Amino acid sequence: MTGQGENEKGMILAIDIGNSTIVMGCVNDETILFEERVATRSDKTKIEHAMVIKSMIELNGVNVEDIKGTIIASVVPPLTNVIKAAVRMITGIEPLVVGPGVKTGLPIRMDDPRTVGSDLIVAAVAASHEYGSPVIIVDVGTATTITVVDEEGAYIGGVIMPGVQVSQEALVSKTAQLLHVSLDAPPKVVGKNTIDALRSGAIYGNAACIDGMIDKFKNELELPEDTAVVATGGLSGEIIPKCEREIILDRNLLIKGMKIIYDRNVN
Repeated sequence: MTGQGENEKGMILAIDIGNSTIVMGCVNDETILFEERVATRSDKTKIEHAMVIKSMIELNGVNVEDIKGTIIASVVPPLTNVIKAAVRMITGIEPLVVGPGVKTGLPIRMDDPRTVGSDLIVAAVAASHEYGSPVIIVDVGTATTITVVDEEGAYIGGVIMPGVQVSQEALVSKTAQLLHVSLDAPPKVVGKNTIDALRSGAIYGNAACIDGMIDKFKNELELPEDTAVVATGGLSGEIIPKCEREIILDRNLLIKGMKIIYDRNVN
């Protein structure tokens, strides 16, 4: 088994462990070769996770032997060591884990920086690097988070809201006559039946919420009107196109951020 080689160049494997989804991808220099998403399963063993990761790599035409480094970001602590062990088994490389002691290049001006989720840090690193500062980052996943990097390039906070699916599941579980519906946008905001009304609330309601929060961020922080807003997350493709605000959709933001952090610590 080897560690991350000093000044090692070449392909890296990046894995972000989220509450609902594990995002993984390979990056060769600045080129993202693939990005895949699989459901987060805490009940799987090291071997089972290793099989899934190895399959994703090989299905995308990448040779495991070409991987020269690995990095993991996680908001699911019980899974972190399991995935680390799986990655070591596949690659023979000790993964770099985003957390205390890892150089991100991102000042964190929070009451307790240790409580900021690694996914939020990774996304903020990528967004400020790709789109400049200040920048607002929207992540539409299990939770919908909106965070901000100020003009000095520092992470200064944000908001956490129930995610689209979490809200829908809570609504259905507390009502007798409402059903689970797919997250497809109805043709009009005003639904003419219960299913379209539920879909409209999920899609257009969350889009309007994101638009409104962006306005509040810009007003409270006195950000320039042209401050970039970038969105990522598993459900961003369904929600963000319905927003009125101009928002850049970047589904690869987490992979990009992990590559930047990897380079700052290893190369």
